[in-house]
Amino acid sequence: MAIDGGNATVSFGQWKTDPPLDRFPNASPRLANNHQLIPNTVTIKAGGAVNFNIGGFHQPIVYDDGTQPEDINVDTPTPPTTRGPNPFPLATLIDDPTNRIYQGLDPSLQPLDLSGAFGQDRVEVVWFSKPGVYLVICGIRGHFVNDGMFGFVTVLPNDAAGQ
Repeated sequence: MAIDGGNATVSFGQWKTDPPLDRFPNASPRLANNHQLIPNTVTIKAGGAVNFNIGGFHQPIVYDDGTQPEDINVDTPTPPTTRGPNPFPLATLIDDPTNRIYQGLDPSLQPLDLSGAFGQDRVEVVWFSKPGVYLVICGIRGHFVNDGMFGFVTVLPNDAAGQ
């Protein structure tokens, strides 16, 4: 658990170094990514934010207080997105709106890098205004279902965060 005033940072996917990875000059090999939230539980005060440092092809989705991983309907995908002449969906994204309070950017619509892969690294900052325990998942269906890519944000009342 990390408490850092009103803010926390979560690494949302990480580039592996074993075996060694060379992303130069701007390559993003999808199979070289670790599908984890690290740390997978953070604590902030109400009115604080979480900086999701996204490394790789991921989509942060936040669900309201009390939502558990088993509550997510993974069989409600977003309409497929495609790029250019490719008629096949680039990713199956979970689209369960029940208790959803934040849905991040569609990673398949991010700019391409020099290798033709998506420019996958970015930061999405999410503000939490009220106390509770919020579920955060990767909206890439396979990452959530197969890799267990989820975690929690605990938001404490302002007067209890320093205790």
